[in-house]
Amino acid sequence: MDCRSYLECLRITGLSRNEAILNSAVVQTSTILVSLGQAAFVWDVVTDTIAWSDSVGEVFPEIPPGSLASGAEFAKLIEPERSIRLDTLSHSHPMHGGAAPYRIEYGVRTSTAAPVLWIEESGCWFAGPDGGPIRAQGIVRINNERHARDEQLLKLSRHDALTGELNRSHLIAGLAESIEEAQRFRASSAFLLISVDHLARINDAFGFDVADGVISEVAKRIRARLRGGDVLGRFSGNKFGLVLKNCTVDDMNVAADRFLAAIRDEVVPTKSGPVSVTVSIGAVSVPRYTRDADEAINRAQEVLDSVKRRRAGSFAAWRPNVERDAQRRVNIRVTDEIVTALNERRIVMAFEPVVAVGSGETAFYECLIRMEQNDGRVLLAPDIVPVAERLGLIRLVDHRVLELVVQELTIAPDVQLSLNISPDTTMDPDWWSSIESLMRAHPGVAERLIVEITETVAIQDLDDVRGFVTRLKNLGSRIAIDDFGAGYTSFRNLRKLGVDIVKIDGAFVQNITRSADDRAFVQTLIDLARRLQIKTVAEWVQDEESAAMLREWGCDYIQGRLIGLASAERRWQVPAVLPAAG
Repeated sequence: MDCRSYLECLRITGLSRNEAILNSAVVQTSTILVSLGQAAFVWDVVTDTIAWSDSVGEVFPEIPPGSLASGAEFAKLIEPERSIRLDTLSHSHPMHGGAAPYRIEYGVRTSTAAPVLWIEESGCWFAGPDGGPIRAQGIVRINNERHARDEQLLKLSRHDALTGELNRSHLIAGLAESIEEAQRFRASSAFLLISVDHLARINDAFGFDVADGVISEVAKRIRARLRGGDVLGRFSGNKFGLVLKNCTVDDMNVAADRFLAAIRDEVVPTKSGPVSVTVSIGAVSVPRYTRDADEAINRAQEVLDSVKRRRAGSFAAWRPNVERDAQRRVNIRVTDEIVTALNERRIVMAFEPVVAVGSGETAFYECLIRMEQNDGRVLLAPDIVPVAERLGLIRLVDHRVLELVVQELTIAPDVQLSLNISPDTTMDPDWWSSIESLMRAHPGVAERLIVEITETVAIQDLDDVRGFVTRLKNLGSRIAIDDFGAGYTSFRNLRKLGVDIVKIDGAFVQNITRSADDRAFVQTLIDLARRLQIKTVAEWVQDEESAAMLREWGCDYIQGRLIGLASAERRWQVPAVLPAAG
């Protein structure tokens, strides 16, 4: 059709040029809306009629036209709140010009069997003379993809990505809710902590991806044996938390055995081959033995730790224990006493002489910790160190002892002192920072310091201890292995470590005059150490007869009751002398 014919058509139909352009734009707009999956509407709120753009049938092909004709009919399809559209208009306020923008999301479906269509509606509404809405206009579009993404994000915020079970925070929230519910209805429930045994070994042997597969399979096997309403979540890397609702103590025991067997009796198939897996379980009955979620977790963790120490792959439930509770009260009191003593500088040193067998002169003094109490009594090292180690306070104690020893060495330039440190301190970077800074600040002190570590540490962490020994020797200090003979460190390991002194455990030394076995043991240790050019110290020497034996066997130093026990007195100017033989 040429241009003249087109204009003639316009004239015949009675349409002006502007009207034709407008109609063409409307058609084009409708086409654009369809391509975007959108439909426009005008809602006359007063008459409750809705006029839709031509594209509405293509956007909502499953919705009958009658359900789109009015606000009331459309509301019948809306979930979760049918009144969401009208409520939005009523609760917002018009801006300048009498129009108020709004945006809402809701789902619609024509029947309970039909899938939900998630709709995003945006537009504006206009107020009448009374300020209420009289008309709304806008655009709607289906947005199932965004809603699916939001649902996925919500799921990830609540669930563990690896197993799909609840994450820790929502597991704890579920536990708290279950405890409150059990208290309200006087019911009995149980909380279980289920730990995959030796997961670190699986990581090392097969890789983290295989370990992740094991965790996922364990979760599936637990989930398959749950009842409706039970709550399962991933508590930590290798642990699951489980709330068993309406569960008596007998039910809890049966369920735990079922979970143990489910994991233990069949190997877990992985891409690296089958892996044999066991779990350990610690449980507590709620609310019988717990008042809140924190207490339930602590008690389940406590009994789980006990199970893993005693026999991995088994189950135990928390029970009241008078002795344990009493010990905890003691721990709390002693913790407070140790921290207070540190703050008030009541941690002090006692010095026990170590004498050279050949010359009878004091070679060095072993520094032993003491804690002065407010009532004048003094606690000895055996009363302090084990408790401090158990309660996690030994780092603070060792830092203070290091300061005191360096102070003594600085004041007395001719004395040599030995310092005992706990196993944890050997790997403490803060202790290293302290000793290095103190050595730099006090030249000549490092060469007169002997650091004693227990044989147990040397056995368990040979490579780490070797680095520890090397760093100390680079500072100029010497290293002693304390209580040698109590463990099973070979002399080959002693040579690898490069230790300077071996202190023979006094439990063997004190009986050498009466026990042939102890005599043979101590004599052999001294002989081997001498061949490796390692000095020996015999502890707990109580009489001259023992000292004579040790002298004959070639022991380098002795300490104990015969020489003098630890004392706060600084005997630098009055050296202890070994009594003459015979």
